[in-house]
Amino acid sequence: MLFNSDIFLFEFLPAVLAGFFLAKRIAGARAAQIWLTLASLAFYAAGGVRFLLPLSASIFANYFVGRTLTRLHASGRKTAPLLATGIALNIGLLAWYKYTNFLLGNLQAAGFPTTALHIALPIGISFYTFTQIAFLVDAARGGAEEYDFVRYVLFVTFFPHLIAGPIVHHREMMPQFAPRRLEQGSFDLLPAGIMLFAIGLAKKVLLADSFAAMASPIFDSAATAPPDLLGAWGATLSYTFQIYFDFSGYSDMALGLALMFGIRLPVNFLSPYKSTSIIEFWRSWHMTLSRFLRDYLYIPLGGNRKGRLRRHVNLLIVMAIGGLWHGAGWTFVLWGLLHGTYLVINHAWIRLAGASAAMPVWAARLLTFLCVAFAWVLFRSDSLEAARAIYAGLFGLNGITLSPELLAVLGHHQPFTVLGLQLVPGYFQDTLPWQVGALCLLGLIIVWGLPNSMEICGFAPAPAWSKFAFHTRPAYAVANAVLLFACISVVNSGAVSEFIYYRF
Repeated sequence: MLFNSDIFLFEFLPAVLAGFFLAKRIAGARAAQIWLTLASLAFYAAGGVRFLLPLSASIFANYFVGRTLTRLHASGRKTAPLLATGIALNIGLLAWYKYTNFLLGNLQAAGFPTTALHIALPIGISFYTFTQIAFLVDAARGGAEEYDFVRYVLFVTFFPHLIAGPIVHHREMMPQFAPRRLEQGSFDLLPAGIMLFAIGLAKKVLLADSFAAMASPIFDSAATAPPDLLGAWGATLSYTFQIYFDFSGYSDMALGLALMFGIRLPVNFLSPYKSTSIIEFWRSWHMTLSRFLRDYLYIPLGGNRKGRLRRHVNLLIVMAIGGLWHGAGWTFVLWGLLHGTYLVINHAWIRLAGASAAMPVWAARLLTFLCVAFAWVLFRSDSLEAARAIYAGLFGLNGITLSPELLAVLGHHQPFTVLGLQLVPGYFQDTLPWQVGALCLLGLIIVWGLPNSMEICGFAPAPAWSKFAFHTRPAYAVANAVLLFACISVVNSGAVSEFIYYRF
C-alpha cells in the first residue's frame, strides 16, 4: 500500500487514526498498542500476504535470539557464537530473496549452467533486516533491554517506516511504544504531523513524478538509443532531483505519519544537496543508513584507528556493501564504490590541502552536487550498457541533436562537427530542452534556496534570512489546505507511482 494512493489516504489512515485514539480512550494504551501493531501488519499484508511469512519468521527468530543474547551478556557468558548465528540468519534470509538470482546470473555469465529462480522480493526486507541486525548486536553488547513481544513486533513493523525507512534503532523507538508513553500522547503533534506529511506528499506527486517523466524515457531506452549531450544531461539532472524529492518525500511522510500517533522517528534528510563535500553529503542523505553503516560495519572493521590506508580500504568496503544493499546489480556496487572513492579523495584532500585550500562555498556545493549527480547515473541505469551510454552522452560522445530547422539557420542540412562534437538533425520526442531546464532550475531553487521540511515544521533551526512563519496556526492551515488539495487532485487523477525505495 502506497502512502500516495487513494486507499491509504481516504480509507486506511483515517481508520487507523480513529481506531488508535478510540482504543486508547476506551480501553487504554495497551489496546492502542495492539491496534497499531495489527494495523501495521495489515498495511504490510496489503503489499502481498505471502510476504508475511518471511517477515514473521524474521521477527520471531530475532526476538528470541535477542532475548537470549541479553541474558547471556547479563550472566557474563559468551555471546559471540549466538550473535554470529543470528546475523547469519538475517543475512541468509536477505541473500536468498534479494541476491540469489544475482549470483546465478553471474555464474551463468561465467559459463556455468544455471537458471534464474522465480523469487519474489518481499517489500521492505532490506530495512527490517538491518533494523534487527542492529538490535542483535546491541543485545550482545548489553545495550538492549528485554521487551515484551507485542512491543517488539510494533518496533519492527510500525507502518510509517516499515517499507522504506528510516532505519530505526531500538533505543530511540522502543520506549515510545511502551503503554505508559502512549498514554501520555495527545493531539499536540497532530498539526505538525499533517504538515510534514503534506510536504512529503507534495514532494512525491508534484515534484518527483514530474522529474520522473523527464528522466525515465531516456534512461529506459539508453542501451538501445544512446542519448545526445542535452538528453543525457537532462535525464541525469532530472533523476538527481527525482530521487531527492521521492526519497526525502517518503521520509517526510513517514515522520509526519508517526507524529500523528505521537511517535518521533529519526530524521533521515537534512538538505543533502546543500552539502559542500561528499563527507557532509553522507551525513545528511539517508542519515539512518549512514549511521548503521558507520556503527555496525565501518567501526567494527577498524574505522580510522588503524592508519590512513586501512581507513580508505574500510570506506571502499563499506560503501560497496552499502551499494549492494540498495540493489542486486553491478551498477549498485559500482555506485557504492564510486562514492567510496569520493570519500577517500575527500579525506585525502583535507589531509593534504587543509583549510588553506578551501573552496568558496558556492563552488564546493556545485562540485559536490555534480559528483553526486554523476554517480546517480549508475544507480538509475538498468544495466552497465545503459550507464555507459548515458556517460558517453554526458561527455558529448553521442553528439548533439538539433532540429533540422535550426541546422538550416546555421547553414547546414547534414550532420557536422564543431569542437569535436557532432551535430545531427532530429527532434525531441517527449520534452524540449527548455522544459527540462526550467524544471531543473525550479529543483535547484527549492533544494538550495528554501528551508527544508524539518526547518519549516520547527524540528530544526530555520536560516536566519528565512521569513517563513509556518509555526503559526493560520499558516499551517493554509499551507496544508493548498498542498493537500493539489496532491489529492493528482492522486484522484490516477497518476500514482511507487516510491524509488519501495522495492529495496
